[in-house]
Amino acid sequence: MITVHHLENSRSQRILWLLEELGLQYRVKRYERDPATGLAPKSLHKVHPLGKSPVVTDEGQVIAESGAVIEYLVGRYGADSGLLPAPDTPERLRYTYWLHYAEGSAMPPLLLALVFRKMPAAPMPFFVRPVVKGIAAKVQSTFIRPQLDLHLDYMEGELQQRDWFAGDDFTAADIQISFPLEAAGAAGLLGRARPRLADFVQRIGARPAYQRALKKGGPYTLAF
Repeated sequence: MITVHHLENSRSQRILWLLEELGLQYRVKRYERDPATGLAPKSLHKVHPLGKSPVVTDEGQVIAESGAVIEYLVGRYGADSGLLPAPDTPERLRYTYWLHYAEGSAMPPLLLALVFRKMPAAPMPFFVRPVVKGIAAKVQSTFIRPQLDLHLDYMEGELQQRDWFAGDDFTAADIQISFPLEAAGAAGLLGRARPRLADFVQRIGARPAYQRALKKGGPYTLAF
């Protein structure tokens, strides 16, 4: 049986959601973050050397990285699910693009924003703190925020042309892109300025499979 090594408040939540959309039986092994560092526990290293989540085990295979996990599960179990567009179609090309864009392009500026927001609160000599605070603010205003606006406005424009990221139908690419958009929502970057993205986050959250996955995975709160 498929086992999802699920870290709380992490990218692995979307793998549970995918499995619910596919209607597959699976087990969830939960891991809690270190309360001091917020990092995954060392026990995850026993599953995969990097100690990251999501990791899925299935018939002796260990699959890590969200995109790779999604490709594996949809390719192996989702041929008739409707979650993968037909080959050699514009929808399939967009599907592949968004599947990789989510982690390759959308997530880096969000992670930078999180790091630089927390940086001034890190332990350091008191006389250094004003300098670090100033540098962090400058990087956020001159680089990180413009990059966030660039990517979010780009995605907003894409959803003005179609209902879902690959086309008119919901696909696994929408599951993959959900995490950075939920993170952006948690950071207050959607709302009135980006109504199509805000609507996307509401629509995915209303899906029955999404709701079932929340019950399986436990509390899911993103702090960005």
